[in-house]
Amino acid sequence: MSKTLVTTRELAAKIQFSAGYINRVLKDTVFLEGTHYIRPFGGRKIFYVWEAIETELYAHTVRPKQLIPMAAGRVCNG
Repeated sequence: MSKTLVTTRELAAKIQFSAGYINRVLKDTVFLEGTHYIRPFGGRKIFYVWEAIETELYAHTVRPKQLIPMAAGRVCNG
């Protein structure tokens, strides 16, 4: 089981978000405990799993080429 664990500061440097924004906004909404981050030994320290974060980042950027955006957030499969 080889996973790269990074601290909040290291993650902030990699994805260009502030550490405070990661802790306030992204943690527990986008990044889920057990999938994207862990708390070893039930402590306060948080380690992010870089491979899971990287997968999450790229999952929302790849879109099918045939989608045409429409009003109210809908899309047309052109």
